[in-house]
Amino acid sequence: MSLTEFHLITQWTIDAPVEDVWRELSTPEAWPEWWSSVKRVSLLREGDEHGVGAVRRLEWVTALPYELIFNVETVRVEPLSLIEGRASGELDGIGRWTLEREGPRCRVRYDWIVQVTKPWMITLSFILKPIFRWNHGVVMERGRRGLVRRLARV
Repeated sequence: MSLTEFHLITQWTIDAPVEDVWRELSTPEAWPEWWSSVKRVSLLREGDEHGVGAVRRLEWVTALPYELIFNVETVRVEPLSLIEGRASGELDGIGRWTLEREGPRCRVRYDWIVQVTKPWMITLSFILKPIFRWNHGVVMERGRRGLVRRLARV
């Protein structure tokens, strides 16, 4: 793995049925309503009946003083269990949501396997890699908390 590549894994256990978690994660246009780090999601191209082929532009606010904008094309969907997208732009790589039923709860795993592409990130990645990892953790924790609050209201 190069200094500009990251394989970040996030795991959540959510006290909600898989179907409810799936509904929220599979509708990214609504993420800004509950995920404070997601500034905007714009649908650029529709996908098929499962969303495969859809392209969205995601604009993120991070815990650090920078924003990220990249497109994600949905490349694989297994209803109620997996959503995989290919990111391109300021980050390039793969993001994969995996959901698993655990009794009345849902186990969520997110794999984010990307390379940074911003010149300053590439130049400073050898120093900033631990900080980028921390930043990703903060962004994902904001998502977990927002999702829990959202599901408690539904």
